[in-house]
Amino acid sequence: MVLDQPLRSFFMQLAKSKPLNKAAKKWGLKFGARQFVAGQTLEEAMATVIDLNNKGLVCTLDHLGEFVTEEQEALDSTEACLDVLRAINETGADCNLSVKLTQLGLDIDEAFCLENMKRVVQTARSFGIFVRIDMEDYAHCQQTLRILEKLRNEYDGVGTVIQAYLHRAEEDVRSLKGVPLRLVKGAYKESAEVALQEKALIDENYFNIIRLHLDNGSYTAIASHDHHIIEKVKTYAAEKGIPKSQFEFQMLYGFRETLQKELLEQGYKVRLYVPFGTDWFGYFMRRLAERPQNIAFALRGFFSK
Repeated sequence: MVLDQPLRSFFMQLAKSKPLNKAAKKWGLKFGARQFVAGQTLEEAMATVIDLNNKGLVCTLDHLGEFVTEEQEALDSTEACLDVLRAINETGADCNLSVKLTQLGLDIDEAFCLENMKRVVQTARSFGIFVRIDMEDYAHCQQTLRILEKLRNEYDGVGTVIQAYLHRAEEDVRSLKGVPLRLVKGAYKESAEVALQEKALIDENYFNIIRLHLDNGSYTAIASHDHHIIEKVKTYAAEKGIPKSQFEFQMLYGFRETLQKELLEQGYKVRLYVPFGTDWFGYFMRRLAERPQNIAFALRGFFSK
């Protein structure tokens, strides 16, 4: 179940509000955000990751932030990513790094962003840590793929995300054969010109690109809380003889814990996307936009203060 379009649009607009994002940095984790955000500091996030590892789950850490327009902020964000990599290495945690290119200066200058990403990738390579470039809105899609290609010329331990609701998704998956991809349905509000609008069509294309990447022999991360999709993937992999080592299921921190446990017991790898930091508001608003159940969490968080 998804929100009615007007309400979903409302939350998506809130996610882009710079004044609200700025204010949220001062609020601390409010309105139930702590349900989905693993603290504001790296120390809090690492403690969460270690706890999840002890339960059999692997992780990817995301230092929250996006749409940065000041060079110094982008440089600070780059340093924060390096700190995450060092912390993962020092603790021995089973954890990757996820990063948004707009946080590292993509909206300032593509070459500047690339240099920042090269610093991240070079450090990750020295520690043997995989880096996932998150896919953002459609306006940044081609730039993201262009930077990915340049980075993979130096280090193959970097991948990205493909969003099934985009008309270009199948073509992109075909062109990225052999690249570890996280496949998602898509969380940004996009026009019908570039993206599918009907849930049934999005679901159909999502399973299509999952099959395509698996059939290509490529490592595939199926990032979904949709148990129908998950069951279809499990059945397809079994029928085609695709080993469990070729794919993993990914979920967001704070969601579907019972389903996570079931998948672990069945021998599947489950990775949680663990966000942290003070710049949590946009991420949280998109989670509210995705599922009406999340609003109940937010209201409980609001009225418990």
